[in-house]
Amino acid sequence: MVDHFPFYLALVLAIVLLIMVANKIRVAYPVLLVVAGLAISFIPGIPELHIDPELVFVIFLPPLLYDAAWAISWKELWRWRRIISSFAFVVVFLTAMSVAFVANAFIPGFTLALGFLLGGIVSPPDAVSASAILRFVNVPKRVSSILEGESLLNDASSLIIFRFALIAIATGQFIWYHAALNFGWMLIGGVGAGLLIGLVFMEIHKYLPTDANMDIILTIVTPYFMYIGAEEIHGSGVLAVVSGGLLLSNRRHHFLRSASRLRGVNVWGSLVFVLNGIVFLMIGLDLPEIMEGLRQEGISFSGAVGYGLLITVVLIVVRILSGYGAVITTLIARNFIAVADARHPGYKAPFIIGWTGMRGVVSLAAALSIPLEISKGVAFPHRNLVLFITFVVILVTLLLQGLTLPWLIRKVNLPTYDDFPPEEEAENFLRKELAKQSLEHLNTNYAGVLDKHLFLQQMADKWTVKSSDGVDPAMPEATKTIYLEILNRQRQWLLDKNHKDAHFDEDIIRKYLYEIDIEEEKLRLL
Repeated sequence: MVDHFPFYLALVLAIVLLIMVANKIRVAYPVLLVVAGLAISFIPGIPELHIDPELVFVIFLPPLLYDAAWAISWKELWRWRRIISSFAFVVVFLTAMSVAFVANAFIPGFTLALGFLLGGIVSPPDAVSASAILRFVNVPKRVSSILEGESLLNDASSLIIFRFALIAIATGQFIWYHAALNFGWMLIGGVGAGLLIGLVFMEIHKYLPTDANMDIILTIVTPYFMYIGAEEIHGSGVLAVVSGGLLLSNRRHHFLRSASRLRGVNVWGSLVFVLNGIVFLMIGLDLPEIMEGLRQEGISFSGAVGYGLLITVVLIVVRILSGYGAVITTLIARNFIAVADARHPGYKAPFIIGWTGMRGVVSLAAALSIPLEISKGVAFPHRNLVLFITFVVILVTLLLQGLTLPWLIRKVNLPTYDDFPPEEEAENFLRKELAKQSLEHLNTNYAGVLDKHLFLQQMADKWTVKSSDGVDPAMPEATKTIYLEILNRQRQWLLDKNHKDAHFDEDIIRKYLYEIDIEEEKLRLL
């Protein structure tokens, strides 16, 4: 490890440079990192990289999921809950089942159980790839919300399928009621563990004398406690991190100070940046080990590539058909229940959602976690072929769909939906309402002493005429106290607005909450 330390440092530097290049040429960085990893793996003398699946599941996955849970809007997640749930659970199961039957029919030696194992591995699309690509194009908010929400949950459902298939292969039997009970416990135990541990850490933040540095460290260790705690009771670690992360994200303004929130944004941004870069580079670097396993199994390279391409086609077709299936289901369901949008969505958005099916590191980690032996002396059937097919699926979907998705989005010209007011209109409304709330608070509570606080007079003038002022004079403590009250009132009004108005973009609300945090920190330095 120490001997290769300069190599690992060079990889981190390469990740930074490659992502800079990706941003420059407007290509999703996961695509460039995987290709670069492939190229680096063929350089003579490069240390052989062995990916420990536990390294990915325990070290990389919890913080990446936790960060995604903090970034997503709970309001949007709830609004589109039916289609998100259908893609995260129903579509994942249908995809795994389709892969199982195709693999059983066309790949020699593949049983249905082994096919379901492969299906569970390759069924979940990768969240990082889709979000990295969507940065370069404009898509309706509903499309990005559905993709983000699906990505939070599909890893859990696919890994559950993977575990049950693994048990069926190892034991040679599948007892459905045992599987149903285990499935229920994984859901309930995972969500319960995540919420319980989240509540414990919330109380730690609220009642112990922490500062910003301690708060940030606590947020970093929180997802690990959630994941490991749920796995220890045989629940879903993924669901634990997602549920606990959503809970803490929506309560962040009740237990974290403004300084902790502001500094945490920068720390978590850097942490997730490095982790995402490493895992995608590792995918490419792992090819020599996968190729060696394929040679040991005695399977031709061309045949293995053909199997990988066949499974890739199945994945793409099933996901696109599922996109249109979700539309048909919604159109039928609107006659019986209230749906998020009863209008016909057209054919463009479902196709785009169907095309965003790039696979990533969770699939590779699941494949690598397949044991070498079923029992002592009995090798796991076709383990190396499953690994290679998974690698082909990841590579082809990243290159094919990842490189064509931005062009496709521009080409189909997605319709504009009236889910939210236009951004400029929304921001004008928030500025006016925040100024109104601030003036109302001043006039109600401090009308008699307002002339004694020069700073507050200037702020009142600015809120009234919406004009900027010059350099502020030194601020007395009494003035600071009043201004902090106003900032807290603004923050509470924004939180209430976000909670009560389902058709107001939460991203814009969060932008103004962030600005209030900055203003509060500036105030503390005066």
